[in-house]
Amino acid sequence: MSEPTVRQVAIVGAGVMGSGIAALVLGHGIPVVLVDVDVTTLRAARVRIEQQLRHAQLMGALPAGTAPGELTTSVSLADVADATAVIEAIVELPAEKAKVLAEVSAAVRPGTPLISNTSGIPIAELARSVDRPEELLGTHFMNPSYLIKMVEVSRGPQTGDAAVAAVVELLSALNRKAVIVRDAPGFVTSRLLHPMINAAARIVGEGTATVEAVDELMEGCLGHPTGPLRTADLIGLDNLADSLQVLYERTGDPSCKPADLLLEKVRQGDLGRKSGRGFYAY
Repeated sequence: MSEPTVRQVAIVGAGVMGSGIAALVLGHGIPVVLVDVDVTTLRAARVRIEQQLRHAQLMGALPAGTAPGELTTSVSLADVADATAVIEAIVELPAEKAKVLAEVSAAVRPGTPLISNTSGIPIAELARSVDRPEELLGTHFMNPSYLIKMVEVSRGPQTGDAAVAAVVELLSALNRKAVIVRDAPGFVTSRLLHPMINAAARIVGEGTATVEAVDELMEGCLGHPTGPLRTADLIGLDNLADSLQVLYERTGDPSCKPADLLLEKVRQGDLGRKSGRGFYAY
């Protein structure tokens, strides 16, 4: 399939994931419109993206000789109107995502793929909020998305072939491999990973082992690359708790009910790397 002559990606949400995805897209020479409701958040995101681009270049993760795309920031969702694809990357709260997707759907041209970067909210559920459900699908970029080469793509029951093809093509242009799965709460990666992290937090909360011991055992005995609790800090403990709550409410699986220790850390503002403290201090 031939590539479009012009691409512009809009990303809604300038937090950890939105910034990382923006760095990935910009690093492949594609302009980005980054939208958030808060000017201070956008300023911080611009600094973070510049740092991530430098890191990606040092790691050899970007195509050689490609000038970064232009970054435009905005506090108005109307500025997504000219995008050839829109990626929603706000907090993992179903009502908030539905509200943003409804506004984006009304703003863009028909035929524009709408991509919810969700770790577990079913696309069928979010599709009720958009004008054209056939244009909506899900992605689950992993953090840091400018380094991780694979992306889980969730196809909702109403998602059309054209939207799937467009997103796979975009990911290919970003040198990412798309793995397409059917719609379900948590899809594949979150349905497996998040209950495991939750169990690790519960073990620590019960006093069976320290944070360090849990991660060391998972790394040394079971081959986990970083340990589940370091991974939790990278995800963001607030995002993890929200995602687990989504899974628990939609599956009834008790292993997904957020652990008391996890919820306590969120209440204390210890959210992981982004706040400087989570299960570890940074």
